[in-house]
Amino acid sequence: MASEESPPHVSIGSVSDSTFAIGSHAEATSHHGTAPANGDDTERLLAALRELRADLTTVRASQQTAELDEALADAEDEITRTGSAGEGRLRRLRELLTDAASLTTVLTSAGAVTGLLGM
Repeated sequence: MASEESPPHVSIGSVSDSTFAIGSHAEATSHHGTAPANGDDTERLLAALRELRADLTTVRASQQTAELDEALADAEDEITRTGSAGEGRLRRLRELLTDAASLTTVLTSAGAVTGLLGM
């Protein structure tokens, strides 16, 4: 004799401005609203990062400039996505800028970034 079970009942209320996923392999990504608002200091840093990246295209390419450009791009991306750059990313930029001291004396934009990073 087969037992008759009632089917499971699921009720979902209001889901506006919500992100959820159901199932063992489900994945949810939220894209609600607009990008985070940046403060004035963050906006200045973002502008300086972009200016330095543009200036790097005017100097002879090397492993050092490639690493610096990559770190600048990563910081720019993080600030654009989240509204700020993490301390680890800023520390890496400081290290690369310290190692690229010859660049920082030639490129005004590098001086602006180092100043905004508190170097």
